[in-house]
Parts: sequence; C-alpha cells; structure tokens
Amino acid sequence: MDADRQIYGRLSESDFIELAVEIFSMLADATRVCLILALEDAGELAVNHLADIVDKTPASVSQHLAKMRLARIVSTRHEGTKVFYRLNNEHASQLVRDAIFQAEHGLGGVPRHHHPGLVASTAKDLGA
Repeated sequence: MDADRQIYGRLSESDFIELAVEIFSMLADATRVCLILALEDAGELAVNHLADIVDKTPASVSQHLAKMRLARIVSTRHEGTKVFYRLNNEHASQLVRDAIFQAEHGLGGVPRHHHPGLVASTAKDLGA
C-alpha cells in the first residue's frame, strides 16, 4: 500500500518528485525541446550545427546545452576544438514526444500520432 507507493517515488515528499519537477522545468523551453529532437534525430551534433537547426545563435544554444548538461540530459565529446553533444538516454526525448502527442489532443479531431505513418519525429517536422 503506502510502502509500495514510496518505492516508486509517488509520495509528494519523495526526492523523485522534486527531481521530476526539475526535469519538467528544464524541458519547459521551446529551444531545449527542439535541441532534444535534433539530437534524437542526429545522434550527435556540434553547437554550430545545432544553432543552425534551431535558428538561434551559437552562444544561446551553448547556454541551453550547458543547463541540459548540468541536468544530465546531454553529454559531450571533444574532438580537437569542437564539442559534440548527444542525449544521455532516451528518456528526455520520450518525454518530449509524449508532450507533443498530448498537445495534439488539444487541437481537436484525431491526433496525427493515432494515424500510423503520420507521426512527426523530427525537429523540422515539428516547426524547429
């Protein structure tokens, strides 16, 4: 009963709840959502390439990526003077996809994700 719920972090005083709120807060930014989608599609990209994809300055993208790195959403790899970013795991991109699917329900009608073959999966498809 209550002991089972605590194991899964479902009590409001659980550390997992606080961390989940921090993740949602981190993902509550359109640029970061687009960065996650771009990294999901490409696997690994440098800042300048990501900046081109999301149509932001490299400095702005670097700041977003630094926050995402501190939140352990992305990690880096250095190659000479270039820094490449990649997602640490599939969970952030799954959260983003699920949020987009939930948003589709708010538009009325039958959401695209309920039609096989029409699911948007790239940052470009989603207006990045």
